[in-house]
Amino acid sequence: MQAENGNRVKTLVFRVSKENFDSVLDRAAEIIKSGGTVAFPTETVYGLGANGLNPGAVLKIFEAKERPPGNPLSLLVHSREDVKRVAKNVPETAFRLMDAFWPGPLTIILEKNNIVPDITSGNLQSIGVRMPDHRIPLELIKRAGIPLAAPSANLSGKPSPSLAAHVISDLTGRIDAILDGGKADIGLESTVIDMTVEPPVVLRPGAVSTEALESIIGKVRSGYKGSQAKDETDLSEKKAGQKYGHYTPDTEVVLVEGEGKLVSDEFVKLLGKYRSEGQKVGFLLSEETAAFFALRKLSPDECFLLGSREDPGVAAGKLFEGLRKLDRKGLDVIVADGSFNRSGLGEALINRLREASSTSFVV
Repeated sequence: MQAENGNRVKTLVFRVSKENFDSVLDRAAEIIKSGGTVAFPTETVYGLGANGLNPGAVLKIFEAKERPPGNPLSLLVHSREDVKRVAKNVPETAFRLMDAFWPGPLTIILEKNNIVPDITSGNLQSIGVRMPDHRIPLELIKRAGIPLAAPSANLSGKPSPSLAAHVISDLTGRIDAILDGGKADIGLESTVIDMTVEPPVVLRPGAVSTEALESIIGKVRSGYKGSQAKDETDLSEKKAGQKYGHYTPDTEVVLVEGEGKLVSDEFVKLLGKYRSEGQKVGFLLSEETAAFFALRKLSPDECFLLGSREDPGVAAGKLFEGLRKLDRKGLDVIVADGSFNRSGLGEALINRLREASSTSFVV
């Protein structure tokens, strides 16, 4: 089972298929019920699950991830009954969001019931709740009969995992089992909206846009890094899993935002600057910026293509994979392309790039 006193444990890895689905999910559910930890895919990223109502099981998540204490987790649920079990005073507007976007990539922060341990909620009186749009976690919750505390299945602060290989790299020897269900479809974490305040506040952008939320419940505010919120006072303490830094590779990341041609020109300047300083530089960039470099026969030491500026959904799905691959290349700096269209997943993509970067600027 879980490692104690620094000892490593045997981590079981199951490639989930149609043929072994029932046997693997039953095995994983038994691990959860016995207080263990299981990583699994969702439509957003891979999550690391444990019994969210068992303080000892939740502690194992913190230990495995080396997650700072007091950083709140969210709960994955299977049904409305699960919501009523873990939350109280649920506003009618929250139920409207559930009807519109669940199962799906939306975490709703609600007032918690006393059944939720303080370690799960980060000593807050609220808890984030989500119903994932993926058969594996839904079946795992159903078979275990327990809402799952489930942050992303990575070492704390590092890029979130969109592939089982990322989980294997970070958490082998730290958790009990990994369910390999293929690539996460979206590749970025869920939108988070706090429904314990009025008007509600979007604390993290994701696949459910602010416009989509407002079409269901009316006006909401934005309270995340780089947003145009008028008043971000005390919002950070309500962020489900966002109290501390996220998405940060070991390699320094510099983000350049702006219109495409200006970003491409700035990349040329930065490449020359870093090369003159004897530094190895990698680029995380759009296809358009890559074409700009190809025409000029210029190339960085390493390069990862995210996709077209006009298709941020594709880029979002590749972001964490790209950060992880470049981080393993022994570079001094990664320069990231911030010229992507802000529509769809574009706002969430830029938000994650801002979170990953130590330096960012607009040209």
